[in-house]
Amino acid sequence: MATVFIDGQEGTTGLRILERLRPRKDIELLEIPSEKRKDIATKTEFLNNADAVIFCLPDQAARESSSLITNPKTKVIDASTAFRTAPDWVYGMPELSREQREVLRTAKRISNPGCHATGFVISMVPLRAAGIVGEDYPAVCYSLTGYSGGGKKMIARYQDPQNAEEIRPPMHYALTLRHKHIPEMQKYTALQDPPLFLPVVGSFYNGMVVSIPLNTKLLKKNVSVEDVHGVLSSYFDSEPFIRVLPLDQEQILDNGFLSPVKCNETNMLDLFVFGSDMHIVVMARFDNLGKGASGAAVQNMNIALGLEETAGLLS
Repeated sequence: MATVFIDGQEGTTGLRILERLRPRKDIELLEIPSEKRKDIATKTEFLNNADAVIFCLPDQAARESSSLITNPKTKVIDASTAFRTAPDWVYGMPELSREQREVLRTAKRISNPGCHATGFVISMVPLRAAGIVGEDYPAVCYSLTGYSGGGKKMIARYQDPQNAEEIRPPMHYALTLRHKHIPEMQKYTALQDPPLFLPVVGSFYNGMVVSIPLNTKLLKKNVSVEDVHGVLSSYFDSEPFIRVLPLDQEQILDNGFLSPVKCNETNMLDLFVFGSDMHIVVMARFDNLGKGASGAAVQNMNIALGLEETAGLLS
């Protein structure tokens, strides 16, 4: 039986991972007694005794914990931003390519994708692979997310009744245009320039929709909405956690609206394609705490430990 240690299980992502792992019979959870959580010697022991460690920590703390691991058999899945573009870490997105799962099976260090980056990369990679979007394409990404993605401080702000009026409308943020997910968004789509990324936080707890508008005049191939839908459908045809929804808007929309919360509490990611002759938009809907964080970490852990990939994950 594989042993697993969650370093930082008290945070939002850590608690969600714990919920998914605790009922399982194929792994043993290693849990530090509460009074020993800040004891470096004890933490070092747990880090090196586990078959797999999942970091749910701020970037610097993740780097510090990584430096404590000396056991060559310990596999690490890091949910922070610290190692997402590091050359000696594997990007934890099994759906990235046909070969990615095999790379993850043998990897010792896996970086969990960021939530916004998950939607962008999954939407863009098939279009890049098909030669529809060129490396010089001026990519734009618009992302609407629930407030849980901002961590404990943002959650507290949104759940404080005194802030009800202030936080009711959706709000743009990261307006320096240097959001921390941009480097991985650029790297794993092999774009020449970083995408113009505009995130928006809404007054709902979890769920998100990541949108990529495409100007057909700037694409490398003359394609229709049907062509783009076909490329995505073919690329992800055997993926357990990715659905490409049909083009029938009456079937997939709610009175013309697309809800950001209908994948919540699952590890599913839904892809949509809308548009016309001049403009096409690809949209990815998923749970920012599921496929965007804890679900992805569990999926990567399952693959790395040779367990059933879908174990502990809802579809």
